[in-house]
Amino acid sequence: MLYIVLALLAAYLLGSIPTALWVGRWFFQLADIREHGSGNAGATNTFRVLGKKAGTFVLLFDAFKGFAAAYFLPNWLLSQQVIAPENLFYFRLACGVLAVVGHIYPVLAQFRGGKGVATILGMMLAIAPATVGVALLVFLVVLGTTRYVSLSSMTAGVAFAFLQLLPAFRPANSLQIWFGFVLAAMLIYTHRANIGRLRAGTESRVPLWGKR
Repeated sequence: MLYIVLALLAAYLLGSIPTALWVGRWFFQLADIREHGSGNAGATNTFRVLGKKAGTFVLLFDAFKGFAAAYFLPNWLLSQQVIAPENLFYFRLACGVLAVVGHIYPVLAQFRGGKGVATILGMMLAIAPATVGVALLVFLVVLGTTRYVSLSSMTAGVAFAFLQLLPAFRPANSLQIWFGFVLAAMLIYTHRANIGRLRAGTESRVPLWGKR
């Protein structure tokens, strides 16, 4: 039980690493990135405020947080013979979710984090890599067409949920299907302010290939 508690706590703390906030402070002398741009401590706002290099690093590291929590921590529990192999999936979900919660409500940054898109991506990459790959293609197509990261994220999340209903992507555990729809709903909820700006035509677009 102690090992399980430590793994779950480590998952939350890993997710709580405020990548965007620390990159802004350490490399750009920016006291708090949440006071600039959209007011969000995530990769998208980092792209807007600090540029492509910083944004790319934050995106990759935030995704790594979700992947590491959902992949390495449950594998460690399995290697210690703390959990049975048939329960590995459930611990991947538990550790991944705690990493996402940590990213959105980080104890290391006054519980004001990002929206969890990159961390969810990393988490689900550890659980369903093929489905994530197709959802990522959906994200890129929508982003390339509209240049709205928020719309691309929500569309990819919904695509992931429905892809799991297809025979080629249907998971062995039906809980994963329900979980996919919960994630999609969570993405929509965390982007509710963006939805309002999209409807009003005031949502910011990200620059692609020199576009503004």
